Amino acid sequence: MAIALRRALISSRHISLALRTASLHSHHYLSYLISSSSNNTHQSASANSILNFPATRFVLFESPRGFAKGRKQQIKVQDEDEDEDEEELEDDDGDTEEDANLGASIKAASITQMESAVDALSRELAKLRTGRASVGMLDHIMVEHYGVKTPLNRMAVVSVLDPKTLSVTPYDPNALKELEKAIISSPLGLNPKSDSQRLVVPIPPMTKEHIQAVCKVVAKSSEHVKQSIRRARQKALDAIKKAVPKKKDKDKACSCISEDDAKRLEKEIDEVTKKFIKTAEDMCKAKEKEITVG
Repeated sequence: MAIALRRALISSRHISLALRTASLHSHHYLSYLISSSSNNTHQSASANSILNFPATRFVLFESPRGFAKGRKQQIKVQDEDEDEDEEELEDDDGDTEEDANLGASIKAASITQMESAVDALSRELAKLRTGRASVGMLDHIMVEHYGVKTPLNRMAVVSVLDPKTLSVTPYDPNALKELEKAIISSPLGLNPKSDSQRLVVPIPPMTKEHIQAVCKVVAKSSEHVKQSIRRARQKALDAIKKAVPKKKDKDKACSCISEDDAKRLEKEIDEVTKKFIKTAEDMCKAKEKEITVG
């Protein structure tokens, strides 16, 4: 549609130019006839002069071949102008696509950062002890085996025997003692018992003081992750602001975002931020309920 409008505008310009040229020639031609007719003694000379006038010569003496040649040249010029206009439109379309890609990249980067913050919160909450047995509550424990510290979940299979008991079965039976030592040394306050080729880990009830302390850790983790999400939001907004060209740079070719697109993108970033903050709050509330109810 834009290309068709541009072509129509170019054609109208050519028509206007042609009409102005024809009007100018007609005016000079009529003035010449009037001045020539007033001088009867020079009629023959006037006739010859009229025939030599540029507009008259064009009408009377231009051959069909010459006219066709001129017409081809005119069409060629028009086609060249139209090609240039189409190239400009293609450049505009390319800039629009590039702008869209830039906005999408900024949004995707912010979402990735927010997802990382929520994933980190999930891992931290899994480390906290509650009154119920859970598979992930031992994942953060590091076991020293053959002089190398390794996460417990890479050395053994952890399963829930009942709401108050865990089972830890090592891949290497020779690592049973190291696993037992690491669990006892952890701040969870657990006392595992060896049962043949595995460890049985009872989960003692939590005291009121322990519950309050763990809930404070949950609240602190919640605030920390929300700050991380807000930092990701602010970073995205700063990137959007830098991508909007200033008034003095609007005519320069650059990877920019229009003001309308920037406002739309800012709203989308705000919506994503609210979504991730709500997710983090829901995770922390669920953990607090798990701790207090047991």
